[in-house]
Amino acid sequence: MSKLVTIYGGSGFVGRYIARRLAKAGWRVRVAVRRPNEAMHVKPYGVVGQVEPVFCNIRDDASVRAVMNGADAVVNCVGTFDRKGRNNFDAVQHQGAARIARIAAEEGVARMVHISAIGADPDSASVYAQTKAKGERAILQAMPDAVILRPSVIFGPEDAFFNRFAGMTRFSPVLPVVGAETRFQPVYVDDVAHAAAMAVEGKASPGIYELGGPDVNTFRALMEEMLGVIRRRRLIVNIPFRVAAIMAGAMEVGETLSLGLVPPQITRDQVRSLRVDNVVSEGARGFADLGIKPTATEAVLPDYLWRFRPAGQYDAIKESAKNLRPH
Repeated sequence: MSKLVTIYGGSGFVGRYIARRLAKAGWRVRVAVRRPNEAMHVKPYGVVGQVEPVFCNIRDDASVRAVMNGADAVVNCVGTFDRKGRNNFDAVQHQGAARIARIAAEEGVARMVHISAIGADPDSASVYAQTKAKGERAILQAMPDAVILRPSVIFGPEDAFFNRFAGMTRFSPVLPVVGAETRFQPVYVDDVAHAAAMAVEGKASPGIYELGGPDVNTFRALMEEMLGVIRRRRLIVNIPFRVAAIMAGAMEVGETLSLGLVPPQITRDQVRSLRVDNVVSEGARGFADLGIKPTATEAVLPDYLWRFRPAGQYDAIKESAKNLRPH
């Protein structure tokens, strides 16, 4: 009988790619999510019944245990950018991760893989980074042989990074960024999934891996690359951190006054995160230790950002037409 893996958050941006890879490798995949009816897109990743979305609330022991029953491996992809509410940073990234690891240990699950983030640090000025670090520590206490993957900013067709900024260019001649000189090492989502799948199958040594793509660029350089792909000219304006913090604070007040109907475009915690480079640490284990050659942004961005070009899918046709000469 094929082995079973439970992927918490398996229908999300990273989780779906892990689910697809493991289904292709013959695993039965249980995709644990809050809204199974919104996760039906994962079912075609395998044969009938091989990939199944199931309900789970990672804030509840019984719920976490029920979807883990019989699993040979677990993967935790659940993260959040919500500062408030029941599913806040600590509830999800610290307590939720700790709960999954503790129950995995109690259930005798053989392997655990956890998706964290570069910058996870208990001493960080960012609460997001602090809770990521607390989650990692709790996981390693319960499952010492777990594999923890720390990716830099992740790109791919469903990303919330390049897609977000490319979308902004449709409505404004200016592209505002906070931390234009902050460095990133964008990593392709399927490369992260490849690493996670290797860990699930026991092909990666336990411990922490930092995952970054082949290129390190500033925020400004990444926006310039994106603008080149979508063939638009926009003025990139850097917003100083001090100004950004004031703006973010005002936006958070607006969110409170609107009872959450007007979410902030950026938070003070995100501003604090953007002060620190998001790149692989010197000496950290990474893709090379897994035998994976990471994919460059230039190889993937045109495949999904074309829809933001002035003429969308017809942009290439229009360019080709310009080269036609009348007889």
